[in-house]
Amino acid sequence: MLLDDIKKYNIILASQSQRRVELMRGLGLNFIQAELSDTDESYPDNLAKNEIPVYVAQKKSNSYNQKLNENDILITVDTIVWCNGEMFGKPKNKSDAFRMLKTISNNTHEVLSGVCLRSATKNRNFVVASTVHFKAFTDDEIEFYINNYQPYDKAGAYGIQEWIGFSGLIKIEGSYFNVMGLPSQNLYAELEMFINENQ
Repeated sequence: MLLDDIKKYNIILASQSQRRVELMRGLGLNFIQAELSDTDESYPDNLAKNEIPVYVAQKKSNSYNQKLNENDILITVDTIVWCNGEMFGKPKNKSDAFRMLKTISNNTHEVLSGVCLRSATKNRNFVVASTVHFKAFTDDEIEFYINNYQPYDKAGAYGIQEWIGFSGLIKIEGSYFNVMGLPSQNLYAELEMFINENQ
């Protein structure tokens, strides 16, 4: 069982996201949270949509400047929204947030999270996709959400666990927690495989 096997490892979540911290805690894992220096999140133009978050998650992992010991496992994550053939990261300002939310209104989009697991001796990457269907939002509803919540630190300018999700989510195909920013079930399974490879 992972919760027994993982006790001999030091799990490091390199993320400033409190949502990811909460989801990690929900898995029952003991871990420490580490901050990364600002990582350049640019990526080559020729990457497919499912390759983008993995590429950035690996860049985040590579930017972790502490040496990993033999029993350390570093976790880095990047999440993007893909809608109408366009990648939505974190909005730059209010008008950018409005544009993103207007685009996903009455529309379907994908949320893709790339995860990098790294130890002193190996590296493992995976990506998880969820499909989200939203109702049509009025401009007033979009303005209300932007003015009363925190869209600027979230890919696609929204948090599914906030008002916009409660009021506008029609359905999700795939992991709800992935839409929050951490595909917890997949991470649990991948950690189990990552650890078993060392035994």
